[in-house]
Order: sequence, then C-alpha cells, then structure tokens
Amino acid sequence: MTRRFGLLLALAVLLALAAMTVLPGLFTGTDPNATDLHAVLRPPSGAHPLGTDQNGRDLYARIVHGARPSLLIGIGAVGLALVGGTLLGAAAALGGRLLDQLLSRLLEVVLSVPGLLLVFLIVAVLGRGTWPVVLGLAVVALPGFARVARAEVLAVRHRAYLETAHGFGLRRTEVVLRHVLPNALGPVLALGVVSLGATIVAGSSLSFVGLGPQPPTAEWGAMLAGSRDLLGLAWWTAAFPGAAVTAAVLAASAVGRQLQRTLDRRQR
Repeated sequence: MTRRFGLLLALAVLLALAAMTVLPGLFTGTDPNATDLHAVLRPPSGAHPLGTDQNGRDLYARIVHGARPSLLIGIGAVGLALVGGTLLGAAAALGGRLLDQLLSRLLEVVLSVPGLLLVFLIVAVLGRGTWPVVLGLAVVALPGFARVARAEVLAVRHRAYLETAHGFGLRRTEVVLRHVLPNALGPVLALGVVSLGATIVAGSSLSFVGLGPQPPTAEWGAMLAGSRDLLGLAWWTAAFPGAAVTAAVLAASAVGRQLQRTLDRRQR
C-alpha cells in the first residue's frame, strides 16, 4: 500500500512538472523575469508564495517557468541517448562480428573519457547554452543505452517466434522492426526513465556553474547558483529551487524503478 501510494505520488509529480513545462501559464500569470526593486528578498507571503530573489523576481513564477529548460535538458539528453544507443546497440548485435567489434571499441573510447570532461569539451566547441549541454550529456549517456540495447537484441533475436516469422516469408528488416526491436525496447525505456533523474541533476549542476541556459532565463540550477551567497540572509532562494530538483529526481527514479521491477517480473 505504501509503495503504491509513493508510485502514485511520483506519477502526480511528473505529470505536474510536464504540465508546467508545456503550459506554465496554467500555474502562474506572473512574468518570471519581472523585477520589483521594492520587493527584493521578500520571504514567502500572500503576494509571493515562495518569496522573491535578489532582483525582486517572484520565485514561484521562476520555478514554474524554470521547469521547461530544466526538464528539457534531462529529457532531451536521455531521448537522444536512448535513440542513438538503441540504434548503435541493435546495429552491433545484428551487423555481424566485425561491426560489433568496431562499435564496441568506439563505445569504449567514449567511456574512457571522464563524462564531465567530455561535456566540457563539447560545450567549449559549441558554446554555452541548453543544446550544447543536452548534446554533451547525451554523448556521455549513450554507451550505457547501447550496451543494454545490444544485450537485449542478442537475447531476443534467437527466440522461436522469430524463426516462425522468417518461415512466413517476412524479410529480415521487417522481422527486426516488427519483432526484435519492440521486444528489446522495454529494458532500454526503463533505463531511460531511471537515468532521467540523474541527468536532471547533471544538467542543473552544469547550469549551476554557468554552462547551461544563460540569464535571465529561469532555470533551477542557475537559480541555485544565484542563491549561494544568500543562504544566511534568504534561505528560500535556495530551498525552493533545490526542492524542485529533488522532487523531479525522486519522482523519475521511483517510476523508473517500478518499471524495471515490472519488466523483470514479466521476463521470469
């Protein structure tokens, strides 16, 4: 019962964050970048439910509007890594020994470079901003998805029903697209949901050091960076953006773990 309640709560959090990302106007009509020099560092109140920051901007409005860039980094990076990793893993599993070895060596090269350094290199080449960070995090995460996809495709491709499909005259491409990949995607998707939380944290961390969306864009990591000198004076400037990051990470991790458990039970 407690686990089910926790899962429902996690799903509710993810749905709320998704709604904030798509339609932030449903949650607040306040401009997240509007400054009010007469309301600088105001604590939570009726006028400002989560207080204001050092520029007099409403924190609630900034957290709501900050969901889009914050989650876009995590979802974009995981999505790119999932698609790219699945294609590479499937190609390695189905393309023969030579291609398998070539792609495996390529992924090992990527894994040999520290992830943070690789992201820094990509951002240094492409410049600061949302999409360079998304690409950098996707490249770092891609080998993990490729390995899972390769293992699942190898496990699926020799099952009896695939031999039956070949016997009915289906071409190899049709068998792969209609039977192999759909049956191998479950664990890859579960890994994607579990990885989303860690990727959101990584994206917020990169924004914290100034590599993500640039001011005045509302983004949770950048908001935490702006509050680091204000902890003793205005605790709310760090507490609420930090709570938003924590809620997103815990919700994504809870849903991902439940999805993995469900898939494990079905495969037994």
